Amino acid sequence: MALLESITEPADLRRLAATQLPGLADEIRTFLIRTVCSTGGHLGPNLGLVELTIALHRVFGSPFDRLVFDTGHQSYVHKLLTGRRAGFETLRQEGGLSGYPSRAESVHDLVENSHASTALSYADGLAKAYALDGSDRRVVAVVGDGALTGGLSWEALNNLGASDRPVVVVLNDNGRSYEPTVGGLAGQLAALRRRAGYAEVLSLLDPDGSPDAPSLSELFGGLGFAYRGPVDGHDIGALEAEFVAARRSGRPVVVHCLTRKGLGYAPAEGDAADRLHSIGTVDPATGAPRTKERTWTHAFADELLSLGADRPDVVAVSAAMVRPTGLGAFADAYPERTFDVGIAEQHAVTSAAGLAMGGKHPVVAIYATFLNRAFDQVLMDVGLHGLPVTFVLDRAGITGPDGPSHHGMWDLAALGVVPGLRLAAPRDAGTLCAELREAVDVTDGPTVLRFPKAPLSADIPAVGRVGAVDLLRVPERSDVLLVPVGVLAGAALAAADQLATAGYGCTVADPRWVRPVPTELAQLAAGHRLVVTVEDGVREGGVGQAVASSLAEAGVEVPVRVLGLPRGYLPHAKRGDLLARYGLDAGGIAEATLAALGRTATAPAASA
Repeated sequence: MALLESITEPADLRRLAATQLPGLADEIRTFLIRTVCSTGGHLGPNLGLVELTIALHRVFGSPFDRLVFDTGHQSYVHKLLTGRRAGFETLRQEGGLSGYPSRAESVHDLVENSHASTALSYADGLAKAYALDGSDRRVVAVVGDGALTGGLSWEALNNLGASDRPVVVVLNDNGRSYEPTVGGLAGQLAALRRRAGYAEVLSLLDPDGSPDAPSLSELFGGLGFAYRGPVDGHDIGALEAEFVAARRSGRPVVVHCLTRKGLGYAPAEGDAADRLHSIGTVDPATGAPRTKERTWTHAFADELLSLGADRPDVVAVSAAMVRPTGLGAFADAYPERTFDVGIAEQHAVTSAAGLAMGGKHPVVAIYATFLNRAFDQVLMDVGLHGLPVTFVLDRAGITGPDGPSHHGMWDLAALGVVPGLRLAAPRDAGTLCAELREAVDVTDGPTVLRFPKAPLSADIPAVGRVGAVDLLRVPERSDVLLVPVGVLAGAALAAADQLATAGYGCTVADPRWVRPVPTELAQLAAGHRLVVTVEDGVREGGVGQAVASSLAEAGVEVPVRVLGLPRGYLPHAKRGDLLARYGLDAGGIAEATLAALGRTATAPAASA
């Protein structure tokens, strides 16, 4: 690692001889495999970006020149070349390096948002600002071909190409986002990879291709860009030559780079699904996970597959995440009923609205954080028309090491304002299966299911039911009504045990469908001294405030203590640690309840 250890800033990289650079690339790959297999993170994308990132930092002078990485999980090599090698073992760990660019970490990091297809718009605004200042700073946006499936990218290209501002768009074309890139543009790029005249490059990247292909120079040229490439994205010398030419041109340029995701690591190159796009801790020799746990996503996948056999009208919609969101088994069984629209959440939702208008029941599986991008479509395209579309939100609530842009903590508040929308939060695999089937039985409006990125625990049986509300605990005498949202039912039951040792009886009620608030909760709340709601979403506008409102409207004058997440951008750390930090584990719930009752906490804390 002698070469890598000598790099503390990009200027060190520029002092290396060209003959030393392949050795540096090898060292970087070895380092990434060792560390990321230990910490978890985005391995495949970064292995494919090693030479490209080296060339960028040798040609452009960051931080004077601004480098913007679309979907910032591809910035690991950038971090290594900008002085963060020594702390890399802390990647995605609490208090350690972020898995994405972080302005707090380095002056070389600019954009922290890891949602795709944004870099070109950032670049457009930066270039406008520098032009107004008379600055000669260059702006470089590194964009994957997968990100070009998003409409925001094309809105930005439409503006960038019509300008004379010197923005360099580096198209990192590896044919994949999570999985192979879909859509018409993907077909154009794949065909270009096979075009005659690039045999040396393409023998590595696509040895079985045919020579017939159109050129993209007309496409980007028609938008106003100079088009350069395609260039072998693993040939540092060729990359540097193209970047130097692009820098000197003084106009908008697209440099089309062909790369191979996962290059240099056999387990990634042999992974047909996603080239080890994102991994937990794995065995570096094999790439296999060190532990295999059944997760919420697995439970959803199994039930949707069963549902598909029973309901031929059920179709699945994905925004470039068929397998990460649990649609893989359904897609394998019913490929004609599965629609991957690319990284285009807005289109996914409105397309689902059209499917519903056509008599189908779409199940749109998406990470909770990414549905934020399509709120208007949920509100106006689905909700306004009262269409039966089911949204299944994976990674809801605290997600853990991926940090602020990935925490799915806004859905309970944001979706609660959509008229006619019903939102379920299953507490275990059994209720997930039941509520999914209930959701697709709804015919007069949208439904939502949310669940966390977490392993499953044992099912929690109900001991009774009042209307739509499951009762999980009913003591002989009850002082407090605990109302947990979804998976936090387990923590609420453990908190009830602690409160019992302090002399307080607690009824624990799972609303199952939390928005709108079941009217039966007011009936249950009457006669209690206190209602405590618990949710892993923001408190403001969340379920707890809706419960308080519904009790007031029903004339039930029982105080409500709302426990949830603060309004803010939460750091990366383990899910359980963050839940405990914000008082959403058993000990935190018990302590807050005792404080609200006017008592000092005496029960010991328990883990979530």
